[in-house]
Amino acid sequence: MAAYAREAGKRREGAGADPGRAGKGLKLGPQDDIVNGGPELVRGGKVAVNYAADGIERAGDRSFAYTWGIKRNPRMLIGVDRQGRMLLVGADGRQPGYSDGFGLNEGAELMKSLGAVRAMALDGGGSVTMAVNGKVINSPSDGTERAVGDALLLTR
Repeated sequence: MAAYAREAGKRREGAGADPGRAGKGLKLGPQDDIVNGGPELVRGGKVAVNYAADGIERAGDRSFAYTWGIKRNPRMLIGVDRQGRMLLVGADGRQPGYSDGFGLNEGAELMKSLGAVRAMALDGGGSVTMAVNGKVINSPSDGTERAVGDALLLTR
């Protein structure tokens, strides 16, 4: 993430950044990091949600953008502020009376209000689980931790 913070704003990371490289190898150095996620929420300190560019707006399926992007759901959001500090937000959701979650634009506005100059969504829904020192500190919408194939692990 530190490399991402240093590079924030210099180049656009992610799939589709260079369509000519699709399916080709990419050389990484010891200072390179890769984070899979999306869509982009904040760029240059401004809300930058673009449903069409990020594939959320689909021709012939108007319900997808609502269900996945506008409707409030549990969300995991990550970003960096101007000092290069990482911002990590886990928002519970789908729990009436406790937490509804965020739509993508609401999450973008939150990250901006926290000082993010770059931010994106990570996984969402029932897989949103945040733990500190091995203890789950949020309330996953499935009622328990969900088995997932990827995770973001931060250590000191």
